[in-house]
Amino acid sequence: MFNHAPHEYPCPICLGIAGVEDERTLLRKTDLLYSDESVSVFMNSFFIRGNEGHIIIVPNVHVEHLYDLPEEIGHAVMDNAKRFAIIMKKAYACDGILLQQHNEPAGGQHAFHFHLHVIPRYTHDDFSEQAKNKIKTTPDERLAFINILKKSL
Repeated sequence: MFNHAPHEYPCPICLGIAGVEDERTLLRKTDLLYSDESVSVFMNSFFIRGNEGHIIIVPNVHVEHLYDLPEEIGHAVMDNAKRFAIIMKKAYACDGILLQQHNEPAGGQHAFHFHLHVIPRYTHDDFSEQAKNKIKTTPDERLAFINILKKSL
């Protein structure tokens, strides 16, 4: 219920999970930090100036939003959010962590597949202003942050 994805929606997150690398998805195999039977963790394709290197945690099965998220997958998402928040805090020496998740277009959802953002925060980082101007990155630009996090896994 409450679905907004068009009929036969080519889900960019499902494509990324499947390892597809074409114009329908920004996710690349090199962006994958972790995967198990329930969830995958990717470096986000967009950076926020001053908060670079944030990740998304996604169910491996297509779930459009929070309303339809099975509880067991929700638990796996949150368990990994905690795990990666701790890794990120140590690896980036950030002052805090922001969890952000959007539902429906009015809630800011742009990809119609549930995804939880785990974002490093710093005292006086101007996040609210910088988040308005997300920067699309290349796989090479993401690689330095992927390597930093992978060293802490």
